[in-house]
Amino acid sequence: MTVEFCHAKLSALDHPLTALFVDCDSFFASVEQHLDPALRGRPVGVAPVMAESSCCIAASYEAKAYGVKTGTRISDARVLCPGITIVESKPKEYIAIHHRIVEAVEDCIHVEQVLSIDEMWAWLPFNLREPSTVAKIGRKIKDTVAKEVSPFIKVSIGAAPNKYLAKMASKMRKPDGLFLIESKDLPEVLYELKLRDLTGIARRTEARLHAAGIHTIEALCQAPKNLLHGVWGGVLGDRLWHLLRGDEIPELVSARKSIGHSHVLPPEHRHPDKAWPILCKLLHKACERLRSHGLLCGALTMQLSYLRGPAWAPEIRMPETDSTLRLMHLLDRLWRERPEPREKILQVGVVLTRLIAHESHTPELFQSFVAESMEQPKARLRHTMRRISPPRRRFLRCSTSSTRA
Repeated sequence: MTVEFCHAKLSALDHPLTALFVDCDSFFASVEQHLDPALRGRPVGVAPVMAESSCCIAASYEAKAYGVKTGTRISDARVLCPGITIVESKPKEYIAIHHRIVEAVEDCIHVEQVLSIDEMWAWLPFNLREPSTVAKIGRKIKDTVAKEVSPFIKVSIGAAPNKYLAKMASKMRKPDGLFLIESKDLPEVLYELKLRDLTGIARRTEARLHAAGIHTIEALCQAPKNLLHGVWGGVLGDRLWHLLRGDEIPELVSARKSIGHSHVLPPEHRHPDKAWPILCKLLHKACERLRSHGLLCGALTMQLSYLRGPAWAPEIRMPETDSTLRLMHLLDRLWRERPEPREKILQVGVVLTRLIAHESHTPELFQSFVAESMEQPKARLRHTMRRISPPRRRFLRCSTSSTRA
């Protein structure tokens, strides 16, 4: 144990529990089991599109027991788990359940921030930081979600001296877990994890850690700050060094730069007449996400990968909008201009870029005066649609990233 590590170990004793993290277990698959009693207790995979070339965006714990996980191809999932049921995703249902879960947690403690459709965290006030009190709050959240939302949707809860460690705690006893990481338990309580278990460590970062001689969480926790600074090539290494010791540090602010969807087409859908409806559906999904984040886009890119020949990805720019109808017209224009219109298509995709917050948008002068009469009915329609299906931004008020389930 190094001197630096000993000092960190002693200072960690001063950090109380300040953050409580709520993570829904296999959220999309659990919602499907809630909606359809026939799926309860059975392996379930959720796919964005019903095609064997698609992949699972969620899997129930019954399916995970066979090795099916997020990103597994549907065809591979059927091999790993012959009895698996594949269902097409239902975004509106997931969002509706998400709002109910947030409300259930709010009944127990104020939700500081919703990070994604299945994750949120709460700041623990000074009078609610005793471990026994925090555990009581965690059990109350579980009971409230089961009672007010569904007994088939489970949440795992973690608490720790900072949000990062609280998130790790919520994952360490899944499913249906409740785990507290106290300062006195740091860092030994983390040693059961693998490097890739930590948020922020992916394959390439793990390789850099190995090159630096760090192969375990214990070695990571004992590594000096300057070594982690070098591995990450900057302040991200410094931040992790402090977070693992329970320190609270300001969060880095990031901005969403694009929203997009793509899909590899199965052989039976590679003809242009079959590919076009799928491309339209991807744009509809992207527009729903755009509006849910309270954003407008100023550019649309259509991505086509041909079975033979080079890929094609033209971009078209326009005044900022969140109108699905307007973007569909632009997509149709790009589609008609594609090269080799009879060639089979392997993959389709759409990307919305040049994003801007709705409240920061200033309409063009010409548009505001000349086209106002045409835009008002459409704006009222979009406003009504948003009221019928409340945007996630109501709860995802500080979120700028996409989510997994």
